[in-house]
Amino acid sequence: MINREERETTRRTFLKAGGAAAAGLSLAGQARAAGKAEVLALKGGPKAVTAPVGDAMKWPQYGRDEEMAVLELVRNPNYGTIAPFEKAWAEYFKMPFVKAHTNGTSALTSMLFALDLPAGSEILVASYTTWFPWAGPRMFGIVPRFVDIDPRTLNISVEDCRKRLTKDVKGILAVDWFGVPCEMDALADFAREKGLILLEDCSHAHGASVQGKLIGTWGRMSAFSLQMGKPLPAIEGGMAMYYERSDFERAVTYGNYDLPKTFPEDSPYRKYDQTAFGGKLRIHPMSAALGHCQLKKLDEHNKRIVALNDGLNKRLEQLPGLAAQYARPDMQRVYYRDNILLIDERKAGLPRDAIVKALKAEGVSVSTFSWNVLHKYPFFREAQWWHHVPADPGDLTGSDEANRRAISIPIFTNAAPELIDQYVKAFEKVWAHREMLAKVG
Repeated sequence: MINREERETTRRTFLKAGGAAAAGLSLAGQARAAGKAEVLALKGGPKAVTAPVGDAMKWPQYGRDEEMAVLELVRNPNYGTIAPFEKAWAEYFKMPFVKAHTNGTSALTSMLFALDLPAGSEILVASYTTWFPWAGPRMFGIVPRFVDIDPRTLNISVEDCRKRLTKDVKGILAVDWFGVPCEMDALADFAREKGLILLEDCSHAHGASVQGKLIGTWGRMSAFSLQMGKPLPAIEGGMAMYYERSDFERAVTYGNYDLPKTFPEDSPYRKYDQTAFGGKLRIHPMSAALGHCQLKKLDEHNKRIVALNDGLNKRLEQLPGLAAQYARPDMQRVYYRDNILLIDERKAGLPRDAIVKALKAEGVSVSTFSWNVLHKYPFFREAQWWHHVPADPGDLTGSDEANRRAISIPIFTNAAPELIDQYVKAFEKVWAHREMLAKVG
């Protein structure tokens, strides 16, 4: 039985909780009312975003370690920075073979050359991606077979891969768009089921993972760009990773005339020392020095940047019809260049263009985001450049939906609580005036 004192304590606790809840509701109502009461900048009101940007979005971030590494090279020019960088990279990813390249494009080209596929072989790849893997491999007779994306993730659709499988398809190339990992487990299962080679273009996703397994370690081969905007920036550079020695040796021989002599005696590529296959794709030693310094800081940088932008996105996703790129709970995403948000105009009650216009007036650095799908470029449609012209995939409904819905804001790379709060306030202010904006529109 509850005694009088306990009943009184319970009553006070209930009243306190009820009062707090009522206060919370009241404050929420006040905030909404304040948002509506505040005049939009578009209509002559004050801007929501007034804090200076400063270093909030600065990238890349180099410090004394990078400065001293470059200074040492200027004083004593040599190629000695390359091997330690490759060794550290192999240890970080726990991969048996890695090779640094002059840029991400050359890393991808070497990786696809290593496949040694017959001319006319096709690789499944999203048309909603970059051209970089295909400039070189087309000369080997390898052809992209374009597929659609999942409009929630902007990544390659496993379901569409199944629909577009042909007898000539030999592999799949996964690209982790703006740091959101592909469904590598599902792609790996599909590749095993169909006897396909799984490849990775990890140029947006250094340090990202699926089920605790790092992006770049799921496929038979993978490649990264180290360009200055990437999550691991070396100003310019690339890295490729291989599980199989034969792939590594063939790829290295494509672009490194001085390395076949380092292969074991039984290597079929050792005899090509001093000529290789006509390429020279060695990474610049300064890029290797910068990349090595940045690799040591990769986890620290990712942790900070993910926390800042995930925190912002969670607040923005409270608004009707607004969502970040979707990453499953068992994925660890990273951020590269743009923070892509997706607008459901029906739920938001306002066209995307009207939202962007109003946000810009509030001082938000924002734009509509759309991607030119690869299969519509002349390069991919003209027969003289190809063993056979890549097939036109027809309507890509996922890609079209992404282009209708996506907007882009910058990623925050350093703590800027006032600026982030003002970004949130700007979005909330625009959403509070949706009805008025819709009528005007």
